[in-house]
Amino acid sequence: MDKQINIQETLDWYIWAGVTETCADSVCLCKEPENIPAIVADKKAPRSETPLVKVVSPAVSPAKTTLNTASFDNIAKNARELCAKANSLEELKNLVQQFDGCNLKKTAASTVFGDGSAQARLVLIGEAPGADEDRIGSPFVGKCGKLLDKMLAAIHINRADCYITNVLPWRPPGNRTPTDEEIAICLPFLKRQIELIQPDFLLLLGGIALKSLLDMPDSISRTRGKWLEYVIDEQKNAQVLATYHPSYLLRSPAQKAKVWSDLLRLQKKMNNDE
Repeated sequence: MDKQINIQETLDWYIWAGVTETCADSVCLCKEPENIPAIVADKKAPRSETPLVKVVSPAVSPAKTTLNTASFDNIAKNARELCAKANSLEELKNLVQQFDGCNLKKTAASTVFGDGSAQARLVLIGEAPGADEDRIGSPFVGKCGKLLDKMLAAIHINRADCYITNVLPWRPPGNRTPTDEEIAICLPFLKRQIELIQPDFLLLLGGIALKSLLDMPDSISRTRGKWLEYVIDEQKNAQVLATYHPSYLLRSPAQKAKVWSDLLRLQKKMNNDE
């Protein structure tokens, strides 16, 4: 007789590995608000002798810190030193692809670097690649990317004229919230992209981007819509606006009106500065 499979343990492992759907008819893994994955019965599945099961898994929590202080400091220093060597986005991209100091790279399928114009006036920054981004290797594709394209088009901004990136270039397993350690290791890559582009404006998409880049203690709901400032270097500052992430809007469409207000504010500011 074949060895009995522990279904719950198998499903929990799939969730941790970032599986978003299965080939079977009976279940699919769906991401719900606040990064809480769930196993939900497929309504289209045919009836069988084995009843469909609906199991709600526990939230996928951030991974625990595994590095001691000395190791973390060395890795973070190495990341900063690598960034200083890059004199172009292409050079930086190659360095990030070769960097092995972040454990997220071990579970990700792709290194998702930024994409867009190297002379962009506007840089958009999200949290981390999702399943589609990890599979394709580009930021903001799939449903999130399509919604972001519509958001930009609504204020007459062409995506190709912007630069789009994330705080993390690798997808956290199961789309879990990244740890402070992971953010700190990857943050030099983001900052160097901004330094090389020298944009006039930054649009931060979601609380992780806000907290990471500006070290803001306030939530995204309290900060969105307010103009802030980011010091790029001694010669250049960028105007910063934070708003909700497109993935949040897909889960909470009622919040689209607030984001529309933020986008109009961005459009007005950009037009006035031309």
